[in-house]
Amino acid sequence: MGKYELMYILNANLDEAGRKAEVEKLHKILTDNAATISDVKEWGIREFASPIHDMNKGYYVVLKMTIENAGLEEFKRLARLDNQVIRFLITVDKD
Repeated sequence: MGKYELMYILNANLDEAGRKAEVEKLHKILTDNAATISDVKEWGIREFASPIHDMNKGYYVVLKMTIENAGLEEFKRLARLDNQVIRFLITVDKD
């Protein structure tokens, strides 16, 4: 198992209930694939430096996790198919 940090950006137009449901759905993908989520920080809505898909802002979430590579690949696959996920970035956590 590897330690990773995941940052993803959700559509800023989601209402509070929709945003919570989307966050829970994405975290369930990870936990269903044997991930252990150790820290979640919701940064909230932030402006982009330049537009992404004609959007100027998004809702940022950053989390730390431990997960197998197969689970990571499954998350990537499903996040790319999700219209509410604007971008995501996974990095190796050195801590």
